[in-house]
Amino acid sequence: MMNLAEIFSEYKDGKNIDRPTMVRVLEDFFRTLIKKKYGTDDNFDVIVNTTKGDLEIWRVRQIVPDGEVTDEKSQISVSEAQGIDEAYDVGEDCYEQLTLEEFGRRAILAARQALMSRIMELEKDDVYKRYVDRVGDLVTCEVNQIMKRELLVLDDATGTELLLPRTEMIKGDFYRKGDMVKCVIKSVDMRNNSPVITVSRTDNDFLSRLLEQEVPEIEDGLIVIKKIVRMPGERAKVAVESYDDRIDPVGACVGMKGSRIHGIVRELRNENIDIVNFTNNLTLYIQRALTPAKISNIQINQENMTASVFLDPDQVSLAIGKGGSNIKLASKLTGYELDVYRNTNESEVEDVDLDEFADEIEGWIIDSLKNIGCDTAKSVLDLSREELLRRTDLEEETVDEVLAILAAEFEEE
Repeated sequence: MMNLAEIFSEYKDGKNIDRPTMVRVLEDFFRTLIKKKYGTDDNFDVIVNTTKGDLEIWRVRQIVPDGEVTDEKSQISVSEAQGIDEAYDVGEDCYEQLTLEEFGRRAILAARQALMSRIMELEKDDVYKRYVDRVGDLVTCEVNQIMKRELLVLDDATGTELLLPRTEMIKGDFYRKGDMVKCVIKSVDMRNNSPVITVSRTDNDFLSRLLEQEVPEIEDGLIVIKKIVRMPGERAKVAVESYDDRIDPVGACVGMKGSRIHGIVRELRNENIDIVNFTNNLTLYIQRALTPAKISNIQINQENMTASVFLDPDQVSLAIGKGGSNIKLASKLTGYELDVYRNTNESEVEDVDLDEFADEIEGWIIDSLKNIGCDTAKSVLDLSREELLRRTDLEEETVDEVLAILAAEFEEE
């Protein structure tokens, strides 16, 4: 009888390794020792009890009369067998228990090293198998080590070490050792025979999992996230669709007074999130994607996957967004390259502020026109000559001169 707990104390339980696998590894390990010493393991039984930490090795040989042993590996003389147990007789199988010492200390140490390596391999394989199917899952981790290019974090549920590269962190993320951080599993790879599990806070799946967590209708399948596009830490657009006509998908995601979306926005470092109601009507979809801008007209070229969007001048900046964020995300969300154009409405585009004519029209005349509500050239020209004479104290000659100057400006345009 041997006690594995004394020799392989740190490995006998096999961290994260199921018992049948551990038994097989230990059995293979000792059979390797047997082969090295005896040349074969065919007539040996190895019995492993991982619960108690016990191991038994039995050598089985057939008992033959003295002097008739032709194969020492599979046969034993009756006198030698009776030296083990007097009850043995010719024709029976002789069971001889071996002790660990019989293999030699150096062989045990070498084999022990091999066993350590094998168990570490199994542990790595086990980690890989447990995480490879969890790509896209949300995990809560504790920051364990902070390095220049990445953070090493520990999965709060399993204690497994995960990698959070700084490139996968949101601008404004700052953590100290011991801080808790939410991430999504982005990839699971084997590098140099070791599993590398990379987590992310900038991946689209991270926002998707947060929405699932906050919006029960998404988790229940009543609302489906059709597409997510992000500029992490700045802006995101989420297209959602409801399979139940009674449920407003946008309202459900935002929540009462923004209760559901606010928690997500805080987690994403105040990332501005636009929830868009998905539709197969492309024109309407583009219009919704460019929220909060109000669209006047859209011309779609399906062949080139482009769309020309026409807006009033005061809506152009809203459509483009800070640093072009709104139009870039809208293009990604719809799959169409969007080009923004100002409306060519003459009454708005060609209108000119009266102050622009200060070098041609005296200031007191401009003030008189402003007093009757005319701030622009068009607003003056829209009134008749008689109306201007009646509402202002200007002389006919002055009014005619003003109208001529303003009209000339538009003729030049």
